[in-house]
Amino acid sequence: MDLSGLGAWAPLLHDELQKPYFSSLCARVDEACAAGAVYPPANDRFAAFALTPPQNVRVVILGQDPYHEPEQAHGLAFSVRPGVKLPPSLMNIYKELQNDLGIETGQSGCLAAWARQGVFLLNTVLSVVAGQANSHKDFGWQTFTDAVVDVIGQLPQPVAFILWGAQAQKKAAAIRRSAYPRLIVSSPHPSPLSAYRGFFGSRPFSRANAFLTAHGEPAVDWTPGA
Repeated sequence: MDLSGLGAWAPLLHDELQKPYFSSLCARVDEACAAGAVYPPANDRFAAFALTPPQNVRVVILGQDPYHEPEQAHGLAFSVRPGVKLPPSLMNIYKELQNDLGIETGQSGCLAAWARQGVFLLNTVLSVVAGQANSHKDFGWQTFTDAVVDVIGQLPQPVAFILWGAQAQKKAAAIRRSAYPRLIVSSPHPSPLSAYRGFFGSRPFSRANAFLTAHGEPAVDWTPGA
């Protein structure tokens, strides 16, 4: 598995990348890729890391695993490339964004503009077999993303964590161990299966911005494409 996309994260994760489980994880992902379609494409797998280096992280949005339909996943949690039809989860995110901040989202589902402002769009699992949601949940990705959350915990800047769904919420205890200013906003996943159980009305965007500004940081412009 090509790790070059980790960029500035690689030195901070160096010890983790040397562990036996990570070698096994890489081998399993490579085998899956050889056997059929795996999303996102290999060169996009660490796109979130490339677009949001550690020193820039101000918000972490944590989901479950990548979209599993063709042309959707491109390495940023919940994002799709421009021109790709909005997946249902992203449509619900946009509904909540409009209700929370009154932002008109348009039809572009690309969230790269958020990533460039320091919104780290991370899934707990970073690969998936085409058409099979959560198919790589037992590969070891959660251990790796636990280590990523631990690294973020050691960053001195204020960071707001938005945890969507049960898998993301498993990271909460590690986040609370940080000695630095942290906010945790937890809610059900924005999937149509769960959004009406408390995702709608959770106001994650305004709450993250209020936290950032209270700590002397600029608010995020949550307009997609801004």
